[in-house]
Amino acid sequence: MAKYDVAILGGGPGGYVAAIRAAQLGLKPALIEQDRVGGLCLNWGCIPSKALLWNAELVRLFRESEEFGITYDALHIDMGKAIDRSRQVVDRMVKGVEFLLKKNKVASVAGRGRLKSRTEVAVEPSGDVIEAEHIIIATGARSRSLPGVEIDGRTVITSREALELREAPESVVIVGGGPVGAEFAYFYRAYGSQVTLIEMLDHLLPLEDGEISRQLERAFKQQGIAYRTKAKVAGVTTSNGRAMVAVSTEGGEEEFAADKVLIGVGMAANTDGLGLEELGVALERGFVRIDERMRTSVPQIFAIGDVTGKLMLAHVASAQGVAAVEEIAGREPLPLAYEKMPRCTYCQPQVASLGLTEAQARERGLEVKVGTFPYRGNGKAVAMGRTEGLVKLVADARTGEIVGYHMIGQDATELLAEASLGSVLEATPRELGWAVHAHPTLSEIVKEAALAVEGEAIHFWTE
Repeated sequence: MAKYDVAILGGGPGGYVAAIRAAQLGLKPALIEQDRVGGLCLNWGCIPSKALLWNAELVRLFRESEEFGITYDALHIDMGKAIDRSRQVVDRMVKGVEFLLKKNKVASVAGRGRLKSRTEVAVEPSGDVIEAEHIIIATGARSRSLPGVEIDGRTVITSREALELREAPESVVIVGGGPVGAEFAYFYRAYGSQVTLIEMLDHLLPLEDGEISRQLERAFKQQGIAYRTKAKVAGVTTSNGRAMVAVSTEGGEEEFAADKVLIGVGMAANTDGLGLEELGVALERGFVRIDERMRTSVPQIFAIGDVTGKLMLAHVASAQGVAAVEEIAGREPLPLAYEKMPRCTYCQPQVASLGLTEAQARERGLEVKVGTFPYRGNGKAVAMGRTEGLVKLVADARTGEIVGYHMIGQDATELLAEASLGSVLEATPRELGWAVHAHPTLSEIVKEAALAVEGEAIHFWTE
C-alpha cells in the first residue's frame, strides 16, 4: 500500500494546485484523476470557451472593419477551425500542467478514487489502495438540467457539447442568463446565430450590480441578442432535430423554435460514489460542507473547489487548494473572503466585479457613496472604438473603504486585478484616485471612478 501525506481526489484547478503547493511545502502528495488533469475548467470550460470567445471577437471586428478603414470582397468564417484551435489550446495547457506535476514530483494516479476509510482511498478500476494522513476532495461539479427537461446531447445540450459544435446553429435558445449563458450568447451571435436568452430572475447576470446588468442588456439588444427576463421554461420538446421551448413570462406564454437549446442553469456536485456519507462527511444541498479552513465534518478530510458549492470559479478552487494544504502543513492560512473574490464574464462588453453591489451595501446599512466613470470618457477606449461601458465603485462613507468594484466594457476583466489588490489593502477612493495610472490606458477609468466618488473626476462632467 502506497503511503502519502495527502491524497487529492480530482486534478482540476483546485486539485492540481493543491498538489503542487503540497510538494513545495515538503509534503508527499498523490493526485488521483480519472480523466485529464486540469478538470472541467481547463478541458471543457474556462480555457476552451475563452479561446472561442477570442475568435468571436475577431469575427465581430471583421464585421465592423469598415469603421477602421478595412474592407474586403468576401469574408469566410469557419467555426470548425475555431473549435480545432480551442482544442489545441487545451492540449497545450494540459501538457503544461502535467509537466509541472512531474517537475514537482507529484505522484499522478490514474483512476477514480473512493474513500475506504478516513485515511485510505481505493482507486478504481485498478483496485490499488492509497494511504494518506489527509485527504482532499476536489472532484468538482457537473452541469444540471431543469426538472422535466432531458439533455440529449444533440438538440438539448450543455456547455460541454456546445464546445464541440463545428457549425453555428441557425437559431439557439439559451436557458440561463448567468455568465455561461451570456458568453455563449455572444459567441453564437458573432457567428450569425439567432439567439434568445431565457432568465428566470429580473435581469441578465442577476448576481451583478443592477446598473451593470442593465448596461449588458442594452449592449446585447444592440448586438441583436434577444432575451426574456422574469421568464421560466415550462417545457422543451424535440422533433426531427429541432426543439420547441415553452416559456412563461409576465406577459403570458411564449414558444421559441430553435435548432439547439443550451441549458446553463447551474451545477451539481460530483459526490456520488465517493463514500463520503458512509464516513460521516456532511453534505449540504448535495455539496460538501466545509469550515473556513476547508475542513469537512471529518477532521482528516478536506474539500475544495466546486464540490463545496462556495463559489464555482477556478481561481477560487485554486485559492481553496492552497489554503487547505497550508492548513495541513500547519501554516495557519488566513480565511478566504468569498465575497471579495473576483468574478468575470467574458462576453463583449466584458463584465467584472468584486465585493458588494450597491444594493447589498445599502441592505447592510452602510453609508453608501458611489462613483462611476464611462468608457466614452477614456482616451484609449475612444481610440479603440470601444466606448460602451462604465466602471462603478461603491464605498462606505464611514470607513472610507471601497467595498464594491463593478465594471462593464471592453477587456474589463483585465482591470479587476487592481480591484483585487485594492480590496486586500482596504483601499479608499482617495488612495486609488491618487495613484498615477499610465496614459492612455483603460485602467484610467478605474482611477476616474474613484475620483468620482467625491465628485472629482477630471475627464467627465456631470451636472
